[in-house]
Order: sequence, then structure tokens, then C-alpha cells
Amino acid sequence: MSENGAHGNTRPLDPSMNAGRNASPGSVRIIGGRWRGTRLPVPDKPGLRPTSDRVRETLFNWLQMQLPGAQVLDLFAGSGALGLEAVSRGAAQAQLVEMDQGLAQALRVATQRLNAAEQVAIHGVDARRFLADWTGPKFDIAFVDPPFAAGLWSEVLPLLMGQMTADGWLYVESPADLAPDPGLEWALHRENRTREVRYALFRRGKIEPSQNSGE
Repeated sequence: MSENGAHGNTRPLDPSMNAGRNASPGSVRIIGGRWRGTRLPVPDKPGLRPTSDRVRETLFNWLQMQLPGAQVLDLFAGSGALGLEAVSRGAAQAQLVEMDQGLAQALRVATQRLNAAEQVAIHGVDARRFLADWTGPKFDIAFVDPPFAAGLWSEVLPLLMGQMTADGWLYVESPADLAPDPGLEWALHRENRTREVRYALFRRGKIEPSQNSGE
């Protein structure tokens, strides 16, 4: 299994969580913004676990005020569903990091099809190497949704600190029974769970966290 390639799942899903998308191999759709309805391919790869439409809709409702003009990092891009959704909804630029070369090439094809080369860059490298080497703009929003079996949260979350803006936002997806801790500089803003995943949004700095889900 590749290290990267999240936003997908080879396990059977609750039908209520699978509305609007096909089983892998198949596709996921961008659900909002200028590319609304565009389908992104989901290759049949071990560990590829596209974030469901329902979860993405909730996440981007949480982020709707932060997206316009944002610099975005999709650290385990997989199908590209999170990073491309962010640009579709107004983010200025997105860096999509995907170590699996087949998936990275599929992301390049999707980016070309969307005429988004000036806003979206694909990096076919290890997530940890990307964070160590990146010298571009700091990120306002970062999505961290690694393959669950790889257990990479404890390795990549500390490396993110130097690449985020002082008031940046961090999205973390994990198994429902696991709550990765991004560190003391991050305050929990919103969180929720499905049968299979926990998804949480944090903000950097000292803020009052909201009450649980807020869907």
C-alpha cells in the first residue's frame, strides 16, 4: 500500500454514507462551487478512501468563510476531492501531495481537464519530505487524511506547524475510535463522527472551541 492515497475506503460503507458516489473503482464528485458536479476518478487501489459527500459537505460548510483567497494544502490527496473542492469554492491555490505515482498522474490529468494548472500543483512525493522541503507561502488551511493503516498522524502533524499561518485551520480525519492530537497550539473548533470516521476541524491559536458537531 502506498503511504499516501487517502480520501478512500475499500471496506463496505453504510448506504447512507455512499449516496452520490460509485464504489471503487469509480468516481467522486465535486459538490460545490464553480466545478460543482465534476467527477474525479477513484482508481481501485488498496487504502484509497474518498471522503464521503456528506462529510465533505459538512466540512466545507464549516470552512465557507475561510476559503476565499486561501492557500490550501491537501497532504494525502488521493482522488483530490478535498483540495479540488477547496479551489472550486474559492481558495486561491492548492498544493496536492500524493506519493503514489499513478494517483499523482490522475490528479495532473484532472487538473488539466479543469484548466486549473495556475491554481493547483501536484507533488508526487512523500508527505513528510514535502513538509520538510516546502518554501512557498504558508498555508491557511491543511487537510490531513492519511491511509488509516499507515498511522502517520503523529509524524506529519508536528511537521505542519512551520508551514501554517498563525491563524490557520487544520482538518484531520481518522478512524471513529481514534482522535489524533495535533498539539497545544491547535484548538478544536468542530468535530463529528460517522460509523467509520472521526472528522475534526482545528484552528491555530487560543480560541473557544465550539460544542461538538455543528453539522
